[in-house]
Amino acid sequence: MELAGLRRAAGLHPQWTDAAVGLCLAALSIATSHFTPLGEPQQEATGHHVAAAMLVFVTVACRRLAPWPVLAGTTVAAVPLTVVLGSQPLAVTVALMAAIYTVALATDRRTVWLTTLGVFAVGWLAHLAGGPEPWWDPGNSVDLAFLGMAAAYGDATRSRRAYIAAVEDRATRAEQTREEEARRRVVEERLRIARELHDVVAHHIAVVKVQATGARHIGQSRPEQVAAALDAISRSADAALKETAYVVGLLRDSRDPAAPTRPPRGLAQLTNLLDDIADHLTVDHHRSGEARQLPAAVDVAAYRIALEALTNARKYGDGTADLTVAYTPQAVTLDITNPVGRARPGQGSGYGILGMCERAAAIGGRVTAGVDGSGRFAVHASLPTDVHAVTA
Repeated sequence: MELAGLRRAAGLHPQWTDAAVGLCLAALSIATSHFTPLGEPQQEATGHHVAAAMLVFVTVACRRLAPWPVLAGTTVAAVPLTVVLGSQPLAVTVALMAAIYTVALATDRRTVWLTTLGVFAVGWLAHLAGGPEPWWDPGNSVDLAFLGMAAAYGDATRSRRAYIAAVEDRATRAEQTREEEARRRVVEERLRIARELHDVVAHHIAVVKVQATGARHIGQSRPEQVAAALDAISRSADAALKETAYVVGLLRDSRDPAAPTRPPRGLAQLTNLLDDIADHLTVDHHRSGEARQLPAAVDVAAYRIALEALTNARKYGDGTADLTVAYTPQAVTLDITNPVGRARPGQGSGYGILGMCERAAAIGGRVTAGVDGSGRFAVHASLPTDVHAVTA
């Protein structure tokens, strides 16, 4: 625990840590300057040894602040000390190792090795100038091993830190991607449920409104028809409740026994839809091509687009509409047209056409809506029936 605490404190205060380590190395270099190999005369600490100790202290304490200037200054200061003392003091070697290690953390491998060779060359020339050994003496090259170790350790540390940073960055990006994907799916689900609710509520409430308005107008003159209008209102309200319960059930957990299991409506229920709206919208229905089983997403989208287009025809037309469903080998197309009735300001949310376009785009199809050349409002939907295209 104490060692972990010391490491944590060193990480929080790196400059103070370097200064403390440099002071220890400086004191150790002065203390060891008295030791000499056996058989050689006793060596006394001189001002040059004190200068070497100061050099190692300054180098280690300032190495993080300016790695390159510190290395250059240490290399220059090492030359006169090596020449005067006849060999490179151990404190100078340690200072150069610390400087090269720090530079290796901040640069690429090629640069640090070229720099190490340059520092060694300067020290080697200083050895030749101050020492009695000839240039080929192996002792002149001992410092190369120490400097090489410092460069290799610094390069390895830099590579390890870069790898850890890359792994952490990939993990962070992966987490962000998962969060973005989750948010995207939530938005898509909200849009899907909003479309379902709009389709269901808009259709059935429109039927209720039309029937209620008609019942109010005929209540005095034709009271016998009020009951039929009320029956139609009751059926539409009941259907709206059931459809809304189904859409709300989409929000439930699939393991919930109360979640509805009824499959969504498709083109097979188109006849029932036309029967429901027959009292207030006359539809001329045609089909071309052989009807076949469609992918579920295409079947639901086609039914909902037809439902929305016919609802708009009933609300804004003159009570008539044409509906054509065409089956081709690659697609199913729907064409719904109706005369444009008198404009009703403030009516309509504008979400119906947008919902049709979004439904078609979700499965790779398209919807166009607008007044055609004959003055009729036309909705054309083309939905691909190829399973691979739909699910891609």
